Amino acid sequence: MYELSLPLLIGLIAVALAFDFLNGLHDAANSIATVVATRLLKPVHAVGMAAFCNFAAYFLTITFPSLHKVADTIGQGLIEKNLITPGVVFGALAGAMVWNVVTWLKGIPSSSSHALVGGMIGAGVAHAGIGTIKWVGLNKTLIAIVLSPTLGMILAMLIMLATSWALHRVSAHRAEKTFRNLHLCSSAAYSLSHGLNDAQKTMGIITVLLYSTGYLHGTFAVPHWVAIACYVAIAMGTMTGGWKIIETMGSRITKLSQHQGFSASLSGSIILFSASWLGIPVSTTHTITGAVIGAGTARRASAVRWGVAGNVVIAWIITIPASAAVGALFYSLTLLF
Repeated sequence: MYELSLPLLIGLIAVALAFDFLNGLHDAANSIATVVATRLLKPVHAVGMAAFCNFAAYFLTITFPSLHKVADTIGQGLIEKNLITPGVVFGALAGAMVWNVVTWLKGIPSSSSHALVGGMIGAGVAHAGIGTIKWVGLNKTLIAIVLSPTLGMILAMLIMLATSWALHRVSAHRAEKTFRNLHLCSSAAYSLSHGLNDAQKTMGIITVLLYSTGYLHGTFAVPHWVAIACYVAIAMGTMTGGWKIIETMGSRITKLSQHQGFSASLSGSIILFSASWLGIPVSTTHTITGAVIGAGTARRASAVRWGVAGNVVIAWIITIPASAAVGALFYSLTLLF
């Protein structure tokens, strides 16, 4: 157990919630890019819907507690729980926040989730060496980097094909109206799944901090006040929006129809709900990007701007190493005080 005064603990929790807010701001595009790009909703209405659904995920976890496994993975599945100090938590959050701000300013849809994972790994290794890493949890996360966008892309293509076949006898006007309604529902579901998976990462950080400083004891479990605070923070961040990233996600990768928007957001929500149930901290950014590419490719491969998609993939590859380096640096700075 590591001693930490109450004011410093409150300050560190505030930093964690600031990261959660930044996560919502950075990842707002994940939830609303398709409805904005297809002009199904005005941006301000889309952001409001996404923020509401982000917070509504809390009530879903009350009904289905097994959906809160991601917090366990972040809190005690990446680094040995007993070796996580307040300095490690600060380094992890600082590394993730710096990377998020840089990519947000550049309009790059990188992963807030993997930035946090990288920050945690970097700070943990700087504190106690590479032996602190729990490879089962890290490998599961690394595998998801490849699987989540790949499965999102394949599933979106299959949904496109299945719905095209199912409605092939329907008039174009009626099909368009149907897909507009379906797209609205699938986008809300995606926002719900986004809040569910992403808010838990900050919950895991705050909860392990409380255990490591002796404010919580017994079995690792997220207190309700921590869960509510994290869902509120991510919802508020989402309401702020990240318009540069929305442009990249919604229009620069491929031009979307209502049919494609519905297929992409439905595919993404299925992947994210499944990942939350399995306790895998996947990237919502990676998932929806793969789904958008899959929906575009289902029409024709040339509809996808592969140069833009390639730049996004490069950002994915360097996120964990870059945020790990920054996390290690900020942890080292705590040793000076």
